[in-house]
Amino acid sequence: MSDKYREVGYDIWRVGFGQRPAILVVDLHLAFTDPAYPLGGLPMVEKATQKTAELLKLARSKRVPVAKCYTAYGGEADMPRWKIADVHDHFFYGDPSNALDPRVHDPNYDFTFCKNAPSMFFHTPLITFLAKHQVDTTIITGCTTSGCIRATVNDAFSYGFRVIVPEDCVGDADEGPHRQNLADVDRRYADVTTMAEVMEYLESHEPQHS
Repeated sequence: MSDKYREVGYDIWRVGFGQRPAILVVDLHLAFTDPAYPLGGLPMVEKATQKTAELLKLARSKRVPVAKCYTAYGGEADMPRWKIADVHDHFFYGDPSNALDPRVHDPNYDFTFCKNAPSMFFHTPLITFLAKHQVDTTIITGCTTSGCIRATVNDAFSYGFRVIVPEDCVGDADEGPHRQNLADVDRRYADVTTMAEVMEYLESHEPQHS
């Protein structure tokens, strides 16, 4: 089967890992991981949460910076025009659904903040955090692949970071958009790889001292 993208010059090389990685965890809060909520309990997101928890345990032992976000608003007045029902029902400051999933959360280590747009970078303190730690490689995990993961990948690329996406550490509601979006960012902006490959890289990584 022909690949028109490759034929015209897409995906000409791998981005590769740099020297100063950080793990970015997008929206693994209870609204997306707890079956008590309409968006929670999706099988692919559940798998991504479990795998991300494994990855974070190693990353923290290597002193790799970890940044995590959740999505919330003060009210409808400051909320973009989301077309997702549960955002309008639960995504407000102080709602229990905004709590980070305990499997991925270490409040004594991680930098955690609220975002209010799809990208983890949009109008957030993330760039300052990454610059302070001299990060050159962003390893992006969380949910959802076709939404906030895709937006975060685009912005990480636009800011000049090496972008790595371990596919088993991201999830979506449906397999089709998950696969399609991973294929598309892999041919344009990022290296889509496996958690095992990222773990191997981190195992050989010298602990950072900022």
